[in-house]
Amino acid sequence: MKKFFEQLETKKIIVSDGAWGTELFKLGLRAGECPELWNETNREEILKIAKSYIDAGSDIISTNSFGGSSIKLSHYDLENKAYELNKLAAEISREAAVDKLVMGSVGPTGKFLMTGDVSGEELIESFTNQIKALIDGGVDAILLETFYDIDEAECAIKAARNFADVPLICSFTFDRNTYGEYRTMMGSTPKDVLQAMITLGVDVIGVNCGGGFNNMIDLVKELRDYSHNIPLLVQPNAGLPETIDGRIVYSETPEVISNFVKSFLSIGINIIGGCCGTTPEHIKVIRKVVDDYLSNQK
Repeated sequence: MKKFFEQLETKKIIVSDGAWGTELFKLGLRAGECPELWNETNREEILKIAKSYIDAGSDIISTNSFGGSSIKLSHYDLENKAYELNKLAAEISREAAVDKLVMGSVGPTGKFLMTGDVSGEELIESFTNQIKALIDGGVDAILLETFYDIDEAECAIKAARNFADVPLICSFTFDRNTYGEYRTMMGSTPKDVLQAMITLGVDVIGVNCGGGFNNMIDLVKELRDYSHNIPLLVQPNAGLPETIDGRIVYSETPEVISNFVKSFLSIGINIIGGCCGTTPEHIKVIRKVVDDYLSNQK
C-alpha cells in the first residue's frame, strides 16, 4: 500500500487509465448485461483492456468493478458473487499492471439514503465486502468514483477505513447549472465536497465524468483554489456523447485534448486520466503531454 504514496511523491504526476465501459462495449458487452460478470466469463477480454492502458502509458489502472457492490449486483441476481467478482477484477488488473499500480474501482449503489431506499448500515456492509475483495485481489489503492452524494461517500469511506493504511481516493461528478455553478446531483458545491472529504480524511480528492476535459477546467481551478495541498485526481469524459449512425460518439477526440491536459497540469493536479469515451489513444496523448511537462520542469 505504501507504493501508491511513494509514486505520488516521486512521480509528481501520475497518469491513470481511461474508460472501461467504452472498451467493454467495443468488445461485445450488451446493454443490460452485467459488466462485472465478464471478470468470470470473459477474463481474457478484461485482461486485454487492462493491458491496453498499461501499453498506452498508464502508471495506474482501475479494475472492472465499478458496479460491483452487492447492492448493485442484486439487479442481476448476482449479489452472492460480489466478493468473487471483485477479487477477480483486482487479480486481472494486477496481472496486467505488473509493476504499475492498481486502484480498485468502487461506484455508488444507485440507492438513496435520503429516501430510505437503503440504510447506512447496509451501504457500509456492502462496500466493506467489495473493498475487502479488491484488497485481497491485490490493489494498491481504493478509488471511490462518480459519487454524487456526500452521505453515501461517507459510508464507503467508513467501509474502507476498516482496512488499515489503504490509500483512499474519492472522486465526485459535477454538472454546471444555468448559473454557471458546479453542483453534484444532490446539490453539493465543490467546496462542500472538498471540506467533507478533508474532514473524513481521504488521501486524494477527485472529479470525474461530467461534460468533458474543456468543461472541467474551471471546476478543477475552483477545487485547487480552496485547497493548495491535497492531491487532486482528474478523469473527465471525452466530451458529451452523441448518437451518430447508431453509434455513441464523443466529441473530444485524442487529437483535441492536448491543450486541455496542459491546462490541468498548470493548475496543479496530481493524477490524470479519463472517464466515459476515453480510450487508450487518449491516454497516449496524456502520457506525452505529462512527460513533456515534467521534462520542462527539470
